[in-house]
Amino acid sequence: MTEQLIYQIGLTMVNGIGDILGRQLLQTLGDAKTIFTEKPHVLEKIPGIGRMLAGEIKRPDVLKRAEKELSFIEKNKITCYFLPDPDYPAYLREFNDAPLLLYFKGKCDLNCSRSVSVVGTRKPTDYGRSLTETLIEDLAALCPDMLIVSGLAYGIDVLSHQCALKHQLPTVAVLAHGLDRIYPPLHRSVAVEMLENGGLLTEYPSGTTPDKPNFVKRNRIIAGLSNATVVVESANKGGSLITAEIAFSYSRDVFAFPGKTTDPYSQGCNRIIRENRACLIRCAADLVASMRWNVAIDTENKPAVQTELVFSGDEDSDRMLALLREKKEMHINQLAVELDMPVQKILDLLFELEMNQQVKKAPGSIYKPL
Repeated sequence: MTEQLIYQIGLTMVNGIGDILGRQLLQTLGDAKTIFTEKPHVLEKIPGIGRMLAGEIKRPDVLKRAEKELSFIEKNKITCYFLPDPDYPAYLREFNDAPLLLYFKGKCDLNCSRSVSVVGTRKPTDYGRSLTETLIEDLAALCPDMLIVSGLAYGIDVLSHQCALKHQLPTVAVLAHGLDRIYPPLHRSVAVEMLENGGLLTEYPSGTTPDKPNFVKRNRIIAGLSNATVVVESANKGGSLITAEIAFSYSRDVFAFPGKTTDPYSQGCNRIIRENRACLIRCAADLVASMRWNVAIDTENKPAVQTELVFSGDEDSDRMLALLREKKEMHINQLAVELDMPVQKILDLLFELEMNQQVKKAPGSIYKPL
């Protein structure tokens, strides 16, 4: 296993071999060791490789660097997840740009059946902080096995981790650097606490510094690791919107809290809701209902441990079904406007219709009649 891991690490260190081309090589040759031991003229004939990349694969310093990284991994008790491994995060593996190799330190099931990525501005308002705290507190009551994913950055990210720890939810931070450092340093104590209930995850080997491009790249892991992404608060531009856009492109559910039209830190959330790239939510109960998780809420939208959801009458269901048949397909937010109903009621009705096999859900919170 140690020998195989050296080749697996080495594959990620070959100049010019990224995640997509690396995956193609694995599919063609079977495993990382074969890639390094195959004859150059065979490598050159593989689509996308050629003589130059074949030469990069054969450079002796690649495996030497991999051996050095292995020593760091073993010394610091880091777990590695290689793309073909059965315990590699299954949600993330679905995408062709998933990292070939992940480095993880902590205690957590990365294949948790219920997981949410919570992201937002680095300069949250009192409104954003309150939304984050309430969201995670209520998720802990509704889904005590929930995994919270974020990026350990200032603002909403680190607050999400702190709230998850406070309510005994496992929480994972996806880092934009190696596991030999913590950035920002101010969040070191939070990161250390996470090691006991969650952990730190990265695609970068030790020695990698937190350069700006790494943060953009790591956002795809935040988006792909979870069932859904929630944007709590965001200006019109920012890393959280990049994460939301990636999640949307992955056909993952994206949610956002709305804010005042005049609030600069709600402009991003309001925009992705308006563009139907995110479903509007007001609370954890809206999120849980939309995800069809087996919990429910009480009449005041507070968490309640129940075995069934309470639905509205047949008249409202008939109105919704008639509208869907007329329009062919509609987003949740459009349904709420057209039917003049609260989003929570829309979600409950859609769930009932879906269970009765009268509607089906398409990517992007779009619903179609059957």
